Amino acid sequence: MVIGICGGSGSGKTTVARRIFDSLRDRMVYLQQDNYYKDLSNLPLEERAHLNFDHPDAVDLELMTQHVRRLRAGQAIDCPVYDFTQHIRRPETLHVEPKPALIVEGILIFYPEALRSLMDIKVFVDTDPDLRFVRRLRRDIEERGRTVDSVIRQYLETVRPMHLQFVEPTKRYADIIIPEGGYNPVGTDLVVEKIKSMLRDAPETSVPTGP
Repeated sequence: MVIGICGGSGSGKTTVARRIFDSLRDRMVYLQQDNYYKDLSNLPLEERAHLNFDHPDAVDLELMTQHVRRLRAGQAIDCPVYDFTQHIRRPETLHVEPKPALIVEGILIFYPEALRSLMDIKVFVDTDPDLRFVRRLRRDIEERGRTVDSVIRQYLETVRPMHLQFVEPTKRYADIIIPEGGYNPVGTDLVVEKIKSMLRDAPETSVPTGP
């Protein structure tokens, strides 16, 4: 079973994904779009920082689709690990073994039809733009070493227009819409119970073993 969790930057989708994962940790793995940004080590650091990271071309969605397909088939993957302070992939990878359920989370995961079609449940986390901006500002300063000016500039130049062009329109593909993300525990709990119900109905042997 593949559960896709999408929403704008700062919507609270990661909080929703982690709450679901923590409730079903023994039977679930968790894949984040953030690890699939393309490696930019061939470019100077100053040039990397000014690229558009909110456009689908910035993400290796083809590799992510391949990895979701492999996990669905019961095969392990080696997930890339991304360094947001340097805008490069780290040399190490994260080995992921398949389990009966998989969470796929990110702002653009509903955009490519090939990836979207692999999902059994699609959840869109819908949060007001002002709240999303404040959360992104806090996260990028505290976790990614950005300055206030750089976060504001990036939001106005790329985050907001790319959200309107590529993220917001994919809401129509969602099976479930959760307002306010992690601040809506009722919506998250309903999704958890639905997943638990589907897993109870599925035999443990439903996930094949791969090489």
